[in-house]
Amino acid sequence: MVSSNQSKEKISISKSMLLPQEEMLEVKKKGKKIKIGIPSDFSKVEYRVPLTPQAVDLLVSYGHEILIEKDAGKSASYSDKEYREAGATVVDTKEETFQCDIILRIAPFNCEEIDSLRGNQVIISSLQTQAHCNESIQKLMQKKVTTIAFEYLENEDGFLPIVHQMSQIAGVTSITIASEYLSKSRDGKGVLFGEVTGVTPAELVIIGTSTAAEYAARAALGLGIFVKVFDTSVYELSKLEEKLGRRIFTSVFYPKVLRKALVSADVVIGATSFSTTPKFKVSEDLIKQMKEGSVIIDLNVSQGGCFETSKPTDFTKPTFVKHGVIHYCVPNSPAMVARTASISFSNILIPVLLAVGENGGVDNYIKSSRGFRKGVYIYHGILTNHDVGRQFNISAKDIDLLLAVF
Repeated sequence: MVSSNQSKEKISISKSMLLPQEEMLEVKKKGKKIKIGIPSDFSKVEYRVPLTPQAVDLLVSYGHEILIEKDAGKSASYSDKEYREAGATVVDTKEETFQCDIILRIAPFNCEEIDSLRGNQVIISSLQTQAHCNESIQKLMQKKVTTIAFEYLENEDGFLPIVHQMSQIAGVTSITIASEYLSKSRDGKGVLFGEVTGVTPAELVIIGTSTAAEYAARAALGLGIFVKVFDTSVYELSKLEEKLGRRIFTSVFYPKVLRKALVSADVVIGATSFSTTPKFKVSEDLIKQMKEGSVIIDLNVSQGGCFETSKPTDFTKPTFVKHGVIHYCVPNSPAMVARTASISFSNILIPVLLAVGENGGVDNYIKSSRGFRKGVYIYHGILTNHDVGRQFNISAKDIDLLLAVF
């Protein structure tokens, strides 16, 4: 015999099966609707955009609101028309995006931009500590914002998805960059960064065993380049060899061995772990001994660099020459392939932003997701990242203790 409650349940189920697709979507949507602002990164010479039109379309289908500054996606070959058709509101100024609850961008904020913020908001962007100063961190704290760094975001397994994806891109593009600056088109030595029958292959030295180092080595080996890798850990060097599936020249930082490798190298790439300050720096004295016209590419310049001669540059003037060596020190080198990098960002950020909405907002998601919590370096105006605190001499608090208060 069917109870009255069971009958009502059956009627409810049968009615829901007859709902149009649009109404079915509404039934599925729960949590908090979020408003995301995407300002341009023109002033930072940053070509990537954090969300593609396809990502915007998906977020809007869940009821979320997206404001994007005019032409913000242009450098990644995404038009305002595409964003409008996806459901975003295209605004004329970045100040309009600065009023949103969540502000999403690639580049870090400078002091002037921080002054324009509404306050008590959430900022999700790159940290790039070399782009900050004590004043900018203090201003963020005064605005009572919660800031989340791409570099620190983890998944639930402790994996750094954005760092991993951008490191892959940085590693591969570093070989393209090296080839370009060795060619005569850039006033280089006119050396082919590859292998030709009867000609000694070009030599590459990689400092570090990170994901960027792995992908740089893969690309170089595919071109027939002679690769040498140095690191502080024999274990990490062994793991890199296993990943590459072949033996390459590897060594810890023995001074004489490193000096010999640098003297004969055509290109040296700094590619230590992206989430930490480099433990080893190549001295200026060693750089003086390198061949004239050789190329240094420092993929760690945003964290202090792998070379004593490194200093950050940008795409308007990406290189400088010191001691006869070409230095390429652009901290956002994946922006060179802006569309590919933007798609990678979107792929990672879509589930994160949907989860924020489903959990009722950023604060709730910080409490429920350990990996997302790892990305927080300022929480409601309180510095929570001890590494940032040490660099800028600011006291930091443990975020797990703060969560008991907020």
